[in-house]
Amino acid sequence: MAETKATCPYCGVGCGVIIQHDGARVIEVRGDPDHPANFGRLCSKGSTLHFTARPETRLIFPELRQGRAEPRARVSWEQALDTAADRFASVIAEHGPDAVGFYLSGQLLTEDYYVFNKLAKGLIATNNVDTNSRLCMSSAVAAYKQTLGADAPPCAYEDFDHTDCLLIAGANPAFAHPIAFRRIEAAKAARPGMKIIVVDPRRTDTAASADLHLAILPGTDIWLFNAMLHVLLWEGYVNMPWVREHTEGFEALREAVREATPATAAQICGVSEADIITAAKWWGEAQAPLSLWCMGLNQSHHGTHNGTALIALSLAVGKIGAPGCGPFSLTGQPNAMGGREVGGLSNLLSAHRDLANPAHRAEVAALWGIESVPEKPGLSAVELFEAVREGKVKALWIACTNPAHSMPQQALIREALEKCEFVVLQEAYANTETAAYADLLLPALTWAEKEGTVTNTERRITHVNAAIPGPGETRADWAIARDFALCLGAKLGRKDVHRLFAYPNAESVFLEHAESTRGRDLDITGLSYAVLDELGPQQWPFPAGASEGRTRLYADGKFETESGKAKFVVPATTLTSEAIDARYPLRLTTGRLRDQWHGMSRTGKAARLYAHVDEPRIELNKADIERRGLRDGDLVSVKSRRGKVVLRAYATEEIKPGHAFIAMHWGRNLLSSSGANELTLNTVDPFSKQPELKHAAVQIEKVDLPHQALLMRSAVYADAANGLALERAAALEPWLRKFDYAVISLAGRDFPSVVLRIAHSEPIPTEWLEQLDALMDLQGDQCMAYADARRGVSKKAMVEEGILTGLRLTGETAAAGWLKELMIERAPTDTVRRWLFAPLPKPPGPGNSRGRIVCNCLNVSENEIKVAVAAGADLAKLQEGLKCGTSCGSCVPELKRLIAEGSKAIV
Repeated sequence: MAETKATCPYCGVGCGVIIQHDGARVIEVRGDPDHPANFGRLCSKGSTLHFTARPETRLIFPELRQGRAEPRARVSWEQALDTAADRFASVIAEHGPDAVGFYLSGQLLTEDYYVFNKLAKGLIATNNVDTNSRLCMSSAVAAYKQTLGADAPPCAYEDFDHTDCLLIAGANPAFAHPIAFRRIEAAKAARPGMKIIVVDPRRTDTAASADLHLAILPGTDIWLFNAMLHVLLWEGYVNMPWVREHTEGFEALREAVREATPATAAQICGVSEADIITAAKWWGEAQAPLSLWCMGLNQSHHGTHNGTALIALSLAVGKIGAPGCGPFSLTGQPNAMGGREVGGLSNLLSAHRDLANPAHRAEVAALWGIESVPEKPGLSAVELFEAVREGKVKALWIACTNPAHSMPQQALIREALEKCEFVVLQEAYANTETAAYADLLLPALTWAEKEGTVTNTERRITHVNAAIPGPGETRADWAIARDFALCLGAKLGRKDVHRLFAYPNAESVFLEHAESTRGRDLDITGLSYAVLDELGPQQWPFPAGASEGRTRLYADGKFETESGKAKFVVPATTLTSEAIDARYPLRLTTGRLRDQWHGMSRTGKAARLYAHVDEPRIELNKADIERRGLRDGDLVSVKSRRGKVVLRAYATEEIKPGHAFIAMHWGRNLLSSSGANELTLNTVDPFSKQPELKHAAVQIEKVDLPHQALLMRSAVYADAANGLALERAAALEPWLRKFDYAVISLAGRDFPSVVLRIAHSEPIPTEWLEQLDALMDLQGDQCMAYADARRGVSKKAMVEEGILTGLRLTGETAAAGWLKELMIERAPTDTVRRWLFAPLPKPPGPGNSRGRIVCNCLNVSENEIKVAVAAGADLAKLQEGLKCGTSCGSCVPELKRLIAEGSKAIV
């Protein structure tokens, strides 16, 4: 078995992984103990990567449709690229270069990004190239530039080991950045006096670990930070000598926060005045204060000023550039940083250059050897799709992202994609929501098959190696962009196209990118693949002649502004873009689950990652549930001013009354609606153009969907079960829109099952059930059947070699829970065979339900943990006895919460 080093393709922590493979298949993954981002640790998602590296649903050859009413058919790469070049060239000739656009992804490698950027801005002469990083990190980019002068996070992960006051705002690293959170937990354990402040409307697992949780109302972050600065001024914590020497604009901000007293902010933010004062004093008294922020601040219509107001707290006390100090933006995607470095956004150019700067445009034009770079600003993500919807952008190239799931106000995105004259989707997976709208599908390599570089949150560049070849006719993303550029350039009459795109391999792209950084703040002219392989992952800057990268920035008090001084910004004081009212009384926030990532095109293929949360839901405070006469698990209609979805409602004490939460992962390939982003709005920040995905005003009401069904199917043997579950899930997807509510998931571990839940307002037609039975292979002599036409009940159970491997309950689903567990646990059916069709809510024999799985690595359930806690187990005893929390550690915050809840129950 061979081993290859790469990085985890999920969050921006940039964990190193070692891929074990046989040259053709990924066998297993483990954390790279030598990688400085994770030192061998992987979270629940990263540690299950090998379960997602399967051929089912992979796109393996180009597909083209000649007309919208026709299905796509396999074509050669030559025909695919020639057709794409013809269509793009025709649009450019008739309507100009700004009638085409490119929408890219923070999951691309830096080399991929670079070639696309050059293709759009250098060859076609349009700046209409943007990325899904616009949805997650563009406000942080703008905040860094407005205050520090450059998009350069000044901190490093090792600062967690040195800070004595950590302020986490609008981030839930316990779920979204678990390996970073493991380091935070370790730092707190080593130094119990370290203060952790968490700002979040919900009591997340991160907030539950804090010394102080400020559960502010959505959109009030700036008021909180201004009030903290007010206290810092009042109590004399501001380092005025440092501020005078190294910053500018402080007087204007001081005047602006004069009226932002803790008492005023407390009323606006919905937290106590005393807590605001405590947070400010802890920050002011700290020798090394460090802030972390992510989507909760960025995904706002004043996301840039959320960031500048938070950064101002570090500048005010003069604590930046030293160990444990500074403002640290967490990135949401594995290579969002790399995309920012090559100018992947429509307002940027390579190496942190600004499109609006004539000198910067001239520098890039000289580097590329072209006459000029277009000066007209490109369209950001929301603007781009609106231009597509209006018919201004007529040809759209989408690479490695899924806007038909991730963009806000999904109804408008569907309309745009339907209207677009020519849509190209460059993807690894054939069944994403966006694939349905593609005229041309181009098969790309995925994480274990690619070579290039990625840059993580702490500016650390890693050389990623390909472990296995891609299946079928898949190609590297940078190579697809290069080949398209060569084809398009010929049709545009560009005689210099072969010189512009003379890239024989990925490293040739990297070296050109590195040259573009010479003399810039992110200078990496001292790096090559060989250097990265020899020295390991390195932080930038790493100029020619350097022997190592720089851990922290701005220790000398000099910043990347014209004056060399950092800038204070007077922030806006508006709240959320959309206010609640009598009709839409609930504040909805969106976010992530622990074990899923983005649109689930990868994590959704690992059955065990559904064990923690197996169905999309809306979470509400218990008081809001009771006020509406609801019970846990009731289906409700969730409606905003833009659309509605049907979800199950669950009560939680982690949310205050008047609030609601929906995870953003489920979309139309697994759910009968577009999920959370059917409800969100596309209002954007004026500086970053990032949409306010985090908040919407909604209403809920119970829906009456009495006709319910549950279908499950597995297989006797593990290899067959894995493949069949994914194939059947893909085949079920077209059925979702037939029902008022339907959701597809997976279940199990070594023997995955596909699960289809249905709830409908009308009786489910018999012919539909017959078709679903056929699709799920619930037929034949081994399939037992029961029907009661008078009661509208019909049931089927497939028993193979004494194991329940298939199930369909219609009209009466009381036994769904224990039958599902019977299938997942692979328990013999001999003793319960006669009860398979009985309307029993609990198993007929001894034994209790295990409940949901809390520790995915070791398959430890919630009920097992509760029993141990009731018997007096603390965290150490749980880890010793049940082994939960001893592998990736992602479940540790929840274990602590269950222990705390158990202690309260005993008292």
